[in-house]
Amino acid sequence: MNDDITEAVDWQGNPVDCSSCVHSDMLATGRCKFSHACVIDRYARRIDRFFNWNPALANQYITHAHFEVRAIASKHAAVFLLIPLLDDPEETVRWNAARRLPKKHILKLRNDPHREVRIRIVTLLDDADLVPMLQDPDYYVRLSVARRLQPELLEWMLHDEEAEVRRVVAQRLPDEMLMRMAGDPEPRVRLEIARRLGSDKLGEMRRDPDWRIRHEVAGRIALDEIGELVGDADELVRETACARAAGGEMRRKEGPL
Repeated sequence: MNDDITEAVDWQGNPVDCSSCVHSDMLATGRCKFSHACVIDRYARRIDRFFNWNPALANQYITHAHFEVRAIASKHAAVFLLIPLLDDPEETVRWNAARRLPKKHILKLRNDPHREVRIRIVTLLDDADLVPMLQDPDYYVRLSVARRLQPELLEWMLHDEEAEVRRVVAQRLPDEMLMRMAGDPEPRVRLEIARRLGSDKLGEMRRDPDWRIRHEVAGRIALDEIGELVGDADELVRETACARAAGGEMRRKEGPL
C-alpha cells in the first residue's frame, strides 16, 4: 500500500528514478519499493521503511547530504559510527545518535544550542549528570529536570525563577521539606503545598492571602484551629469553615456512639 502522498521526489525535488539508483537490483527481491520504501525519496516515512527493511545498509548513509537520511540511518547504524553525529548541524540527527550512545558520550549535549535536544537529553540522564542543567536558560528544560530529579535533590530548585518549575517541585518535594515553600510568592505553588500538607501543619497557612489556599486549609485543618476561618473575608472559605465547625460541634454534643 502506498502512502497518501503520491509524488516521489528526492530531497532536492527531482523525480525518483529507480533505474539510476545504486540499489535498483533490490526492486526485484522486494527489498525496496517505489514511493513506499526508498532511500532516495525525501519523504521520511519511506526512508524509514527502507532502513527497516535493510538495516545493514545504514552504515553507508550516516554522512548522506540529506539530514532525514542521516537521522534515520543513525537508528540502525553501528554504534561506534555515531559519535561524530553528535556534532551534526541538524538537531534531529544529534538526538537520534545520542539516544543510542553510552551516557559518557552525550553529556556535551546538555549545552546543545537547540532546546528540544536538551529537553530530550534530560530523559537520558540521572541525578548527578542533571545538576549542570539546573541553570538552563530555557524554563522547559528546567521543568523537565524538575520532573526527572530524585525528590531528595529538588531543594536545589526551590527558588527557580519560573513559577511552573517551582509548582512541579512542590508536587514532588519530600514531605519534610514542604514548609520551605509555604511562603512562595506564587499562589499556585502554595496551593500545591497546602494540598500536600497534613492537617496538623495546615495551621501555618490559614492566613495565606490567597482565598484558594485558605479554602484548602478550611477543608482539612484540625477543628481546634479552624476558629478564625469561620469569619474569613471570602464567602466560600467561611462556608467551608462553618460547615466543618458545625459538624464538629454536633459530634461533640452527641458524644461517643
